[in-house]
Amino acid sequence: MKMLKIKDVEIGEGIPKVIIPLMGTTDQELLEELEEIKDLKPDIVEWRADAYSKVEDLTAIQSLLEKMSSKLLNIPLIFTFRTHTEGGMKEIAEDYYLKLLKTVIQTKKADLVDIELFTGETIIKEFVALAEENGVYIIISNHDFQQTPAKDEIIYRLETMQLLGGHISKIAVMPKNVQDILTLLDATITMKNKDRDHPLITMAMGPLGLISRLSGELFGSACTFGAGRTASAPGQIPADDLRNVLNIFHKYFET
Repeated sequence: MKMLKIKDVEIGEGIPKVIIPLMGTTDQELLEELEEIKDLKPDIVEWRADAYSKVEDLTAIQSLLEKMSSKLLNIPLIFTFRTHTEGGMKEIAEDYYLKLLKTVIQTKKADLVDIELFTGETIIKEFVALAEENGVYIIISNHDFQQTPAKDEIIYRLETMQLLGGHISKIAVMPKNVQDILTLLDATITMKNKDRDHPLITMAMGPLGLISRLSGELFGSACTFGAGRTASAPGQIPADDLRNVLNIFHKYFET
């Protein structure tokens, strides 16, 4: 798998990188949460802006991005507005969603911006081009809170993300049984072995999906999410516990 270096973080190599989400609703909550998260030594921080009370104020978004960027220094920052359809906390109009992502990319204060696969091929290609003009990386993501698609469908979605030019492909699914976990892991390792162009992030959500958050080094998921003050999705465990298990796995892992 091709390694992607953003600031001092090498994504796609070695231990899966730990992403900790910021879930505060106000400026004060977010900045306090950011200081707490820094003590957990995240590899990457994700701002889940769909939790932010002023997300429809672009000036507030720009100001807060500036503050976050200055505090994080060499820690990469992901900007994510998770849409309501894919499990987000707030419903906004599609045209504002696109305006928001465009504004964030043009500030150059977020290192990565998440855009959802079902936004559409033409729009995604335009955003990838805009991001590359501004030195920003794009995560193309897909979240299924209802089920785990078949292996071929998971692979199709991940391959589509690559074809659209995403720098990182991400898919999260909801398992209903252990077989669903095996389906996701099988799709992940298949992609790892056939697609070496860019890093992948895959996970199964909920308690059943925990193993998928821990075993990325074996199966090929380059990053995993650990909770700081608040989890951003079902099944996230505290970042400290997550890192301890990842380190144990890495210590005894044999390629």
